[in-house]
Amino acid sequence: MQADAVAGRYELIEEISSGGMGTVWRGFDAVLDREVAVKLIRPDAIVSAAQAEEFALRFRREARVTARIQHHGVPQVYDAVLDRSYEQLYLVMELVHGTSLRAFIDPGQPLPVSWAAAFAAQISTVLSYAHAVPVIHRDLKPDNVLVTAEGGVKVLDFGIAAILRTDVTRITATGSSLGTSQYMPPEQVQGATVTPHSDLYALGCVLHELLCGSPVFDGDTDFTRMNQQVYDAPKPLREIRPDIPAELERLVLDLLAKIPEQRPADAYAVYERLVPFLPAPGSPPEPSSTVPSDGPDPTLMFRRPNAPRRRADTAPVLERFTPDLHASVPSLAPDTGLRNSIKAAISRSDELLDEDRFAQAAEVLEIVIAPAGEAQGAESSQVLSLRARRAAILVIGGDYRRALPEFDALAAAYTRTTGPSREDALECLQQAAFCRAELGQATAALRQFQDVLGRVKRVKGDASEAALEVRRHIGVLLLSEGKVREALDILQPLYDDLCLVQGKNHESTQEVGEILARVRLAGGAGGEAGQAS
Repeated sequence: MQADAVAGRYELIEEISSGGMGTVWRGFDAVLDREVAVKLIRPDAIVSAAQAEEFALRFRREARVTARIQHHGVPQVYDAVLDRSYEQLYLVMELVHGTSLRAFIDPGQPLPVSWAAAFAAQISTVLSYAHAVPVIHRDLKPDNVLVTAEGGVKVLDFGIAAILRTDVTRITATGSSLGTSQYMPPEQVQGATVTPHSDLYALGCVLHELLCGSPVFDGDTDFTRMNQQVYDAPKPLREIRPDIPAELERLVLDLLAKIPEQRPADAYAVYERLVPFLPAPGSPPEPSSTVPSDGPDPTLMFRRPNAPRRRADTAPVLERFTPDLHASVPSLAPDTGLRNSIKAAISRSDELLDEDRFAQAAEVLEIVIAPAGEAQGAESSQVLSLRARRAAILVIGGDYRRALPEFDALAAAYTRTTGPSREDALECLQQAAFCRAELGQATAALRQFQDVLGRVKRVKGDASEAALEVRRHIGVLLLSEGKVREALDILQPLYDDLCLVQGKNHESTQEVGEILARVRLAGGAGGEAGQAS
């Protein structure tokens, strides 16, 4: 299960997409233990050593320039890797989860003006930062824009556009100029100099499509559409959709001017002209009947600027890349294949744990859990063990939010299959309570710890190792809620039992003793904080 690695560091896990310029992989950074996007670009037209050396120099220079676009609307460039043969290059970037802007374009349900303006305003903000570097996108289109759960946009592929510069050399897989005919400005079609105004033209094409659900020009072939971009006048928006404000129609027509200098001065000017169509801070959202169902709201950042991150259980569901778990473990049909896959996953996960790569160690197990569940049953002992192992790794890595629902589900599953007081069920209940405590859900955590303690005492007694640990959690949680007397009623007997069972010099005994001493020094419960010494 060892994945291919780039530069000995970036492990390629799943191919996300492929196209004429190469492939995009979901990967893991082995050093920082985080997901990354690895873009493999194949400069197929490089045929000589001189070309390769020139490309290598430009690649490094442009990758560094691209990395200077410091804006949250641009996925950050983490690394740029060129192999020694100059035959393959990799951009390592922030992995973005989101839904394509293309999904918001529907001829049968055009977007509200505020939504279209909000998308365009965010894109123009990104372009203003990029053009200041300067970096020109050259291929702005809905497919290169992702919308996050909070309604923010991420403009993709600045890195590729900056490196595969069509005004320097043509090195795409087909040898054709970079760009998409439905959004390509006249100067790019004609092979003239591409400038920031070229990106503004593409933005005009995108805004037109967001507002009316169809492209500016819709010829049957790339050649026809390119010819239309150069020679045909765009149809005014209000002839297609009468409710469009006249000033917004004027902005789109200005963006689509054939001569670059006749377009708005820059991306900032575009943003300023969009401001009147953006919702004011504190204003209500658009009626649900006029917007895409369950979609991220691009107006949120304008209606509630600098708002906190939305809670996980209220964030809209996004279209995300989901690995094909069956493809990840190809030999699942024979029992030996499944056993070998699980064994390899556990071994690889252990290796990653030794390197403190907790996120990837958990994912390696996740890959085999689904197919193992289908083959053996979702509540078979091995599948539950794999799930518990993965959840424990999430806890070790501090990912309590993802671990909590899994431990809740595991506790319920173990209760059904082995009984409520069996060790596996109790351990999962305890871990769920611990996660709740770490997430600040003190009341719920306390209630759950008390439930666990009652079950443990019936099975193992009050001074068992498990009971002592749970009693400590309960005492600390009571202190955190300001219930000092109740906490002391737990912690002082706990300290006495620890002295008897483990001795005064044991780490756990000393820890509880120090807690009692601090409470006593603070005058907790009238200075009667116990006799720890």
